[in-house]
Amino acid sequence: MLHRPFRETWLACPQRAGIPPRLRPWLTDPASLTARIRARCSAFRVRVLRQCAGSLHPDERRLLGLRAGETALLREVLLIADGRPVVFARSVVARRDLRGGWLRLWRGIGSRPLGAALFSDRRISRLPLACARIGVTDRRYHLARRSLAGDAVLPPALWARRSVFRLHGRSLMVSEFFLPAILELPDDPL
Repeated sequence: MLHRPFRETWLACPQRAGIPPRLRPWLTDPASLTARIRARCSAFRVRVLRQCAGSLHPDERRLLGLRAGETALLREVLLIADGRPVVFARSVVARRDLRGGWLRLWRGIGSRPLGAALFSDRRISRLPLACARIGVTDRRYHLARRSLAGDAVLPPALWARRSVFRLHGRSLMVSEFFLPAILELPDDPL
């Protein structure tokens, strides 16, 4: 039986071609996305869509070192700026890693932004960002589309970034999928 070799689609530095110039800083800024959005709107909130056990996309499993069929805990939210969803975010932690600090954070986060908690704890380190263009053949594209109210129209692909946060040798992955309204936020903070 022949196996197709794995080809990583999440890249450390996205190619300039095809990326709207105003989106590039959102994809590559290593600082807190939550803080960046908050600085550019007058009202920010998080809408929790679901927080439960679930199965992962193959590239998520590879990144976290999980076997096929091994479940993890998921948290999917919308980041909303001035009443408009600007980011669909998906956080994943393996059940085996949900201990200590991650367990306290996971149980107590509620509708607070995860980014604020991750960047405020000096014990948490962050691995480099990776970016990808996620299209209609990816289940996460459809999760983002369904998270929007009504018959919202999305382009055929969404740009996304992700990174892994580490605490005491345990990993938590955060993926952020940029919705079209992100480009309506001002370039400079208010």
